[in-house]
Amino acid sequence: MEAATATSSPSNLASFSRQINFRQQVRFAPSGGLRLYRNGLPLQSTCGVTIALSRSNEAYVSPLDDKPFEILPNGTKAYLDEQDVVSFLDPPKELIPLDPASYNPAAYLWKKIEDIPEERRHRLLLLLEPRLISRAWQIAGTRYADSKFAKKSASALISDENGVMLEYFTCRTNGGPMLMSWIKFFKKVIFSCKDGKAYGRLIGGPALAKFANSFAPLYFTVRQLKEVMSTEQPCDLAYEFGDGLYDIKELPQGFPRPVKHPYPFNDQVVIYVRHLGPGVSVGQAWQEGNKLEQIPQKLCGEILMVKNYTS
Repeated sequence: MEAATATSSPSNLASFSRQINFRQQVRFAPSGGLRLYRNGLPLQSTCGVTIALSRSNEAYVSPLDDKPFEILPNGTKAYLDEQDVVSFLDPPKELIPLDPASYNPAAYLWKKIEDIPEERRHRLLLLLEPRLISRAWQIAGTRYADSKFAKKSASALISDENGVMLEYFTCRTNGGPMLMSWIKFFKKVIFSCKDGKAYGRLIGGPALAKFANSFAPLYFTVRQLKEVMSTEQPCDLAYEFGDGLYDIKELPQGFPRPVKHPYPFNDQVVIYVRHLGPGVSVGQAWQEGNKLEQIPQKLCGEILMVKNYTS
């Protein structure tokens, strides 16, 4: 990993999956072409030549493929650009992270997410464990130390046939209070109207879909905000649910009319959002309460949000 220094001995590094030994033998194949061998074994090929890392872990890196990857013991393909994101959020014990004062962690993470092709970024939803989603929120907070970098945005709205701007996201929470702990994955849509206002809606997930689609569309307003009210920590956006009775002039085709939110979404629920990388954001959901004496509390833990580029 680029942002860490290895402390292991040279012998230990030989087994590290990113360590590549380029000493191969070249032999003529029966077809008249060249074929590469190492330790008497032919190297695997997916799109041209693939380099075998070792016999023990059966890992391969394809320099001629779109992105390098390795084959895990269970036979699944692990792309190294995705592993870089996971490793940065959860560095191996044998690696010492660089001093955060010497670089901006959020800028490094942004670049690593940017390296992942759009069509594969959704894999982060499964690769990042719940505790790493919380870690991502913390690292995203270092972005505001750089005034220029703080202006970067994770997305730009796209248009549908009617001219209404739409973006779809798949989201994953890292748990929370009993009331909301049953919601692990859900989806949302962000849309802007011709008057310049932006709204969003929770549009479902395995547990939320029937409820949100049939009884409560769960609309919210989207506005730029500089800090989380309860903690005074920096953020980029706020999704404010209010009471749900929004007078939205231009609803996307097929979307139901807004209705009053059920509890707890009608109790001043706000999701605060930080941009993490292209098409990727992380948020915190707070129930701030309608009563002045009410103490704000987290509605759920942190939320990872990844744009769906196929919608």
